[in-house]
Amino acid sequence: MTSISIGDAVASLLRDGMPVRFEAYDGSSAGPADAEIRLELTDPRGLAYIMTAPGDLGMVRAYVSGDLRLHGVHPGDPYEAMKLLMDHLRFRKPSAAEAVRLVRGLGLTHLKPPPTPPQEHLPRWRRVVEGVRHSLARDAEAISHHYDVSNTFYRHVLGPSMAYTCAVFPTTDASLEEAQAEKFDLVARKLDLRPGQRLLDVGCGWGGMVIHAAKEYGVRTLGVTLSREQASWAKEAIDEAGVGDLAEVRHSDYRDVLETGFDAISSIGLTEHIGVRNYPAYFGFLRDHLKPEGRLLNHCITRPHNRPSSTGAFIDRYVFPDGELTGSGVIITAAQDVGLEVMHEENLRRHYAMTLREWCHNLVESWDACVAEVGEGTARVWGLYMAGSRLAFERNGIQLHQVLAVNTTADGSDGFPLRPTW
Repeated sequence: MTSISIGDAVASLLRDGMPVRFEAYDGSSAGPADAEIRLELTDPRGLAYIMTAPGDLGMVRAYVSGDLRLHGVHPGDPYEAMKLLMDHLRFRKPSAAEAVRLVRGLGLTHLKPPPTPPQEHLPRWRRVVEGVRHSLARDAEAISHHYDVSNTFYRHVLGPSMAYTCAVFPTTDASLEEAQAEKFDLVARKLDLRPGQRLLDVGCGWGGMVIHAAKEYGVRTLGVTLSREQASWAKEAIDEAGVGDLAEVRHSDYRDVLETGFDAISSIGLTEHIGVRNYPAYFGFLRDHLKPEGRLLNHCITRPHNRPSSTGAFIDRYVFPDGELTGSGVIITAAQDVGLEVMHEENLRRHYAMTLREWCHNLVESWDACVAEVGEGTARVWGLYMAGSRLAFERNGIQLHQVLAVNTTADGSDGFPLRPTW
C-alpha cells in the first residue's frame, strides 16, 4: 500500500478547502500558505491521538499535549481561530474503502492509542464503576476535579472578585469587577434581602455572594461548597471583609445542611452539577429549607431547548465531569412541580459571552504565571474551554437563566409587591 502524506489525507477529507494553514511533521501541508492562522501537527503521537479518537476528543488530546499547535492566536484566547474553524472547516465522512486506504497509507502503528493527557478525567463508564452518578462521594470528586485546580490560578483568571459565574454588565464598557458586583447585587435585589434575614447560598464558590449579602445588606449568610480549596479561600476572605459575625462558609454538600427556615436561598452555578433526574429532590430540598414567603434565586447555564442532550466529550472529560444542562423550561417545571411559585425568569446569555471574553483576557495577561502554577496543558484546556464557551453563548448554543421563585403559603401569600423592585 502506497503511503499518503498527512497533509494530503487532511485535504482529501475537506468539503470546502482548508481555511487555515495545516503543516505536519512529515513535511506535508494543506491550505493557503499565507493564512494568518496555522495548525501544526508536531509529532506522531498527535496523529495517533487524532486517529484513535476521531472528532473533538482526539484533537483536544493532541492540542493539550502540545502535539497540535495553533499559531496566530494566543493559547489563552484562541477565540479567533475557533471562530474561523467553526465557520469554515467542514470534514466529509469517508467511505469505508477510503477510510481503510487512509489508515493504511498513514500507518497502522498510529492506531494504538497513546496514554491520555493527565488533565483528562475518566470516561463515564469508568465513573459508573467508581460510584453512582451524583452520589455524595462522586459529586465531591467531580467538583474537586474542576474547582480544586489552584486558588492562585483562579485568582489570575477570575480577577479580585473570584466569581466564577456569569457577570451582569450594567453597561457595555463596565469592568469585569463592576459586572460581578452587579451580578451579586442583582441576586440580592431579586431576593429582597434586608438586615437581619438569613440567606443560604448553595454551591457558594469562593464566597462572593456570601460576603456581598453580609457586607452590603446586613444578612446572616451560610455558604456551602464541595471544594475544599474554595472553602479555605472563602473563610479568609470573610475575615478580610470584616463580616465574620454574619457570614460562614462550610466545606460541605448542600444536602448536609440541617438548618431550615431561611428567608432566602441563592444557587449560583450549582444546578449544572445536580443532574436533571435529581431536580425534584434538589428543588424539594430548597423549598423545605425556606420559610413561608421565602425566595429562591436559581442562576445556571441552560440550553436553548428542553430536549435531552448529552454533554460533549471535551467538556465532560476535561472541564465539568458529570455536568448536565437542560432548558429553562425544565428548570421552571421542576421548581413548580415541588410547589414553588415561579415569579420571574431572565436570560443573561450575552452577559456570559462578555464574561468569558474578560476571563480569556486575564488568562492571556497572566499566561506565564498561570503556566507556572498549573502547567501548560491545563492552561491550554482553560483557554480552549473559555473561548469555545464564549462562541457558544454568542451563537445561542447555550444560555444563562436566572429563575426567581417563592415558597408561597397555603392561602396564596407570596410577599411580593405588585411589580418587580429590582
